[in-house]
Amino acid sequence: MNSKKTLAVLFAVMFLVMVGFGIIIPVLPFYAEELGASPAELGLLMAVYSVMQFIFSPMWGRVSDRIGRKPVLLAGIAGLSLSFFLMAFATQLWMLFAARIIGGFLSAANMPTVMAYVADITSEENRSKGMGIIGASVGLGFIFGPAIGGIFSEENLSTPFLLAGVSSIITFFLVMFILKESLSDNSETAQKKRPSLLKALKEPASPLFLLQWFVSISLAGLEATFAYFAFDKAGLGTVQLGYIFMIMGFAGAIVQGGLVGRMTKKLGEGNVIQIGIITSIIGFALILFVTNFITAAIFLSVFGIGNGLIRPSVSSLLTKQAKSGYGQVTGLLSSFDSLGRIIGPPLGGLLYGLAIYLPYVTGIVLSVIALVIYYIYVKQVKTSMG
Repeated sequence: MNSKKTLAVLFAVMFLVMVGFGIIIPVLPFYAEELGASPAELGLLMAVYSVMQFIFSPMWGRVSDRIGRKPVLLAGIAGLSLSFFLMAFATQLWMLFAARIIGGFLSAANMPTVMAYVADITSEENRSKGMGIIGASVGLGFIFGPAIGGIFSEENLSTPFLLAGVSSIITFFLVMFILKESLSDNSETAQKKRPSLLKALKEPASPLFLLQWFVSISLAGLEATFAYFAFDKAGLGTVQLGYIFMIMGFAGAIVQGGLVGRMTKKLGEGNVIQIGIITSIIGFALILFVTNFITAAIFLSVFGIGNGLIRPSVSSLLTKQAKSGYGQVTGLLSSFDSLGRIIGPPLGGLLYGLAIYLPYVTGIVLSVIALVIYYIYVKQVKTSMG
């Protein structure tokens, strides 16, 4: 199978994984409430998944370097499916927590393994394009998943969980029968010695992990508070918000799926990362001036476009400069991403409680810090080469 066909399969795999994940997003709060969850317990239920991903993503990345991408991906998708079915048949709150913990632990394998697979099969010239295609599939999955979940939750709240489980089973067989192993014993990645995580974090490229962390905190803070902000500033309801996030998601997916590869070929990953961060800063600033549905959709899309440029370019740069297996590098990146998603929502909520503009002003500050970190990275790389 050539790399284009393999990328198409990986696109389908991550799209189905994220559709399954997205299906439960609008339903889980109500489902947990039915089982007696308090607001604090609901917050823990949402966070525990990200915590497990933060802890175990690097481990799965390293395992995929050792035993191959395909078995690790199969384990991750099977775990996701199991967690969805456990949630569908949960009768007590602890069962939901158990399902989220199992799902978080096993599905932490998915993103770093797919990213490492892309690094295995793409040339350095096309690396960003490949990473962008996967980013686009994730974005589109997040658009369609919640919409499907919302529609099918009207009759029975457990139906979306069953659908998510079935979606994961389909994905499992897609990987089992169509996807070939990308890691051979004599491959460049397999031959790379695998230093400890501590050594990996001391590489010249390591500031990029920190950059991604700050970007993730700012994004998660926005996602957690924008519904309240849009209502307070422009009186926008849940249906309008759904459309706004859908428009933002499509804008980000188009950028990642089509634009990021061309831009990195012409300008290089470093310049694209800078453009992405600056565009995100402009988006954050514009959001402060939201007055109606149209301005909310446009300004959030500006932010989404900027954000969509960053992750594929960071992933591409890191794998190009990796001195260890790709899986370890992409696992670490996923871990920092998850850490941002753990910290971002409570921080955003806290800041919003102090003043409704604060999460977005803080987003600007965090983005400026990310830009400074990029310049530190450039300096470190020059020093190590000199």
